[in-house]
Amino acid sequence: MTAPVSGPPVSRRWIALVFIALAQLMVVLDATIVNIALPSAQHALGISDADRQWVITAYTLAFGGLLLFGGRVGDLIGRKHAFLIGLVGFAAASAVGGAANGEGMLLAARALQGAFGALLAPSALSLLAVTFTAPAERAKAFGIYGAIAGGGAALGLIVGGLLTEYLDWRWALYVNVPVAVVGLTGGIVFVRDPVADRSHSRLDLPGVVLVTAGLVALVYGFTRAESEGWGERGVVGLLVGAGVLLAAFAVVEALTRAPLLPMRVILDRNRAGAYLSVGLSVIGMFGLFLFLTYYLQTVKRYSPVEAGLAFLPMTAGMITGSTQISARLMNHVPARLLMVPGLLVAASGVVLLTRLQVDSAYAASVLPAQLLLGIGLGTALMPAMNLATAGVDTHDAGIASAMVNTSQQVGGSLGTALLNTIGATATASYIAAHAQGPPSPALTAAGLVHGFTVALWWAVGVICLAAVVVSVLVNSRGERRAARVVAEPGVREAVVTAEAPPPARELA
Repeated sequence: MTAPVSGPPVSRRWIALVFIALAQLMVVLDATIVNIALPSAQHALGISDADRQWVITAYTLAFGGLLLFGGRVGDLIGRKHAFLIGLVGFAAASAVGGAANGEGMLLAARALQGAFGALLAPSALSLLAVTFTAPAERAKAFGIYGAIAGGGAALGLIVGGLLTEYLDWRWALYVNVPVAVVGLTGGIVFVRDPVADRSHSRLDLPGVVLVTAGLVALVYGFTRAESEGWGERGVVGLLVGAGVLLAAFAVVEALTRAPLLPMRVILDRNRAGAYLSVGLSVIGMFGLFLFLTYYLQTVKRYSPVEAGLAFLPMTAGMITGSTQISARLMNHVPARLLMVPGLLVAASGVVLLTRLQVDSAYAASVLPAQLLLGIGLGTALMPAMNLATAGVDTHDAGIASAMVNTSQQVGGSLGTALLNTIGATATASYIAAHAQGPPSPALTAAGLVHGFTVALWWAVGVICLAAVVVSVLVNSRGERRAARVVAEPGVREAVVTAEAPPPARELA
């Protein structure tokens, strides 16, 4: 007689993946969908130019600051419970934002969206990590998830443009409600969580306060630097304060008996390489989103919908790289042999964009660059997300997943601020050097494109740095150990004891 197979049926797992991915898509879309609707919302609610940034910043501060807290809450109360609470809260906050009758109501709703998103995103990824443990299934599941995580931001530009142009800016927020209802229904019925592996430690409140304050200061410092400059006193104060708070957090975590972020999670060299590569990759990716959006709409005069549709090849490339390359090869090829070539292909796509001119044709310049970037990042990000959650104790899955989201959020904020500063400085210098009196529209356009290309060369360097980080930190020995722990969670201690090298030779 055949022994029963533990865990939910395969069909149930794959149906659960649909709803987990749907929830993640909702969070990723919201990072860009509101950007397109912002001018209309500003006009409708009478928001000043000085305050309009807070519609975006309120979300990013709450989301980035609370991610580690949200990940640990999922470990404490159960990943499924955190997932469902996050869905309900995100939908309710979206409905409040869509119905906003003033600036204050909209900003409060956006902050609530960020807070519940910080609970939802780590729980979705950790559910994926503990649901799919067989190597072949895990590869396919992470391929789908990686495609969504990478391509969702570009898709948000399309959806935001369509909703704003053909319906109303409020639908950029209302659209989350039916999506969340579908996700909630499916999550209740199909998503399962190994309750026996739930963490029973107390919540590390000093750690929560320090890391939340530190991440909020860091993200806000990057955001403020975009408009005020890196030398502005407030920016310097925020970044210094963030450094002090995060350093204090590291000390507290090393000393406390029940840390919010156990050092074993981030000092494993493969996970450290995965977190760093994700953060650095996102710096380059968000920089490209920023400049390509400006180029298409400001220089080429595309409408918001046209600009959004112009990003479709990148999304298609990410889906292809994640599901058709990495997912098929992940169990046969070491992760770094996927990640390093993927990052270099992505960097080559950005190099193509550095050749942009004011009159460049989309099909000849932008299209091939987007395909290369999408395929490269899709190939690299999927194994990075798998490595980031592989081999970790199941009761730490939430915090390990939250570190992936934190890397993305910090990388996105830093990339937008840093590359925008570099581009704006190069543009101003170019116009000043070539102007004979007031700058003409043609000179302004040429200056913008020059600034874009200078900043994009920096993006190339950052993505290449990610490839170097992967080649140095990610090794096959650690991958094999993590794979055994994922496949057989019960053997974790024996595997680590037998295979872990001496501390002097490795980070973990």
